[in-house]
Amino acid sequence: MKKIILVVSVIISFSTANAQMKIGDNLPDFELKNNKEATVSLASVKGKTVLIDFWASWCAPCRMANKKLVPFYNQYKTENFEIIGISLDTDQAKWISAIQKDKLEYEQLIDPKGFDAPSAIVFGVEQLPSAYLFDATGKLVAVNPTEEQILMQIKK
Repeated sequence: MKKIILVVSVIISFSTANAQMKIGDNLPDFELKNNKEATVSLASVKGKTVLIDFWASWCAPCRMANKKLVPFYNQYKTENFEIIGISLDTDQAKWISAIQKDKLEYEQLIDPKGFDAPSAIVFGVEQLPSAYLFDATGKLVAVNPTEEQILMQIKK
C-alpha cells in the first residue's frame, strides 16, 4: 500500500511540476476575445474565487467536465465565484457550437492556436481539460482542483 501511495504522489508532483504556473503565483493578466467578439481581461474577475478551465470542443473529457461545471457554476455563481473557460479550439464555429450545446453560461474565451496559444504556454497547459483555481486575492491555490477544494475556497 505504501508503494502505491508513493507512486501516486510522484505522478501528481511530476504532472504539476511541468506547469508554468505554480501554487502562490498571481492570476496572469491578459486579454482574449469571448464568444460575443468582446475583449475580456482576466483582471476583471479579481476579488472573486476563479476557476480557469482550459478546454476544447473536440476534447471528450472536456465536454464531460462541462456537464458537471454548468450545475456547479449555477449553484455557486452568487457566492463570489466565477468560471472562465479558455478554449484552445482552432475552429471558432465548432467552439461556438459546443458552448451552445453544453449550455455554458459562464465567460467563454478563445485562444485559437491550440497548445501553442499564448495563454496555454503561460499556464503550462499540457493536456485538456486543465483547471486552475485562484483565490479572491488572485493567488493560485490549486491545479486541477477537486470539487471539495473549490468549495473550500468559495466558503472562505
